[in-house]
Amino acid sequence: MNTADQYLQAIYLIQELEDGPASTGSIADSLDVSPASANEMVGKLEDQGFASHEKYKGVDLTDDGIRRARDALQNYCIIERFLVEVLEVEDFRTEAEQLAPVIDETVADRLDTIIDREPQCPDCFDAEDDVCGLLELEVDAAD
Repeated sequence: MNTADQYLQAIYLIQELEDGPASTGSIADSLDVSPASANEMVGKLEDQGFASHEKYKGVDLTDDGIRRARDALQNYCIIERFLVEVLEVEDFRTEAEQLAPVIDETVADRLDTIIDREPQCPDCFDAEDDVCGLLELEVDAAD
């Protein structure tokens, strides 16, 4: 099950990649859900003031939506880096996707003290590769 934060994060990253509104098809593909499910959640996000949707043009995040998406992305980066750097989990992406919806701000903050998050987070996230850019640099450096 995908949460509102996961949808906001997906929309945010799609907007970065496409340099414009996110289509509901792209959102559905990104989260591996049906277009109907994506449309339903986009409607809920719009009702909550996090997004605006224009038929045939796509979904844009509001300022509040962008803030919440960036917070969700930052927590996701923290989880990803913790899984790789501390726990050495090989399939860290799958684990991070499963953990992100259930780890609250308090736990993310505690994990952050362990990994010592960089100040550029979440801008370090590489939307194209779907991974923390800092993590990629560290993985590449280890090779």
